[in-house]
Amino acid sequence: MNIIRNDKLIKRNSKIGQFALLGGLVVLAGGMFISFRYPEQYGISLAALMLGFLASQVGIYFSNRWGRRPRLDEQLDAALKGLDKKYTLYHYSSPVSHLLVGPSGLWVLLPYYQRGNMTYENGRWRQHGGNLYLKLFAQEGLGRPEAEVVAEVDRMQGFLSKRLPEGSVVPPVQAAMVFTNPKATISIPEGAEPPAEAVTLKELKELIRKTGKGKSLTPDKVTMVQEAVQGNG
Repeated sequence: MNIIRNDKLIKRNSKIGQFALLGGLVVLAGGMFISFRYPEQYGISLAALMLGFLASQVGIYFSNRWGRRPRLDEQLDAALKGLDKKYTLYHYSSPVSHLLVGPSGLWVLLPYYQRGNMTYENGRWRQHGGNLYLKLFAQEGLGRPEAEVVAEVDRMQGFLSKRLPEGSVVPPVQAAMVFTNPKATISIPEGAEPPAEAVTLKELKELIRKTGKGKSLTPDKVTMVQEAVQGNG
């Protein structure tokens, strides 16, 4: 498997995470100091606490994606190790964060590192369980993956419709939510139809291989898509 990675962006965002997290903690500490030492300066201490919390959340967001090792892209690399050279995995170097192109088709991969039981119900993914402290200070919540899936697929399809040669048929874009935390479980009630496949990290390669048996992309089409993506920007 070929891997194309935007190392410059990863390095930059990792530094942003480090500085934002450290700065946020310093401002939080300052706000706490003011609140105890100068209680009459309530407005200043409150503003410092809010600013520090927001900065630390930005730091957590960037650090979890680009600073923590193994990073999400590295975990995807390991999970897909063994796919042949007909596949190319793009990290932060295509219109979406993680894109796999090969005989099995086009796959937008959306990794999530949150722990707990991930349940799809009433059209939404929800996270049950997990540690409240971690949710507040070590990781953001699950958010709205179902909306993110639709946005990422639409972005990729729109890009291809503009970049592929005129008259070419845009191949279907598939999506997979990949839960990378070993303490994450997935529950999908019978009859529910999430907008994307949902698998754990160790199930990802089997999903790609299994779907590839029925949804293959011709070598010419694979090359055409790869050329369009690698000419991006």
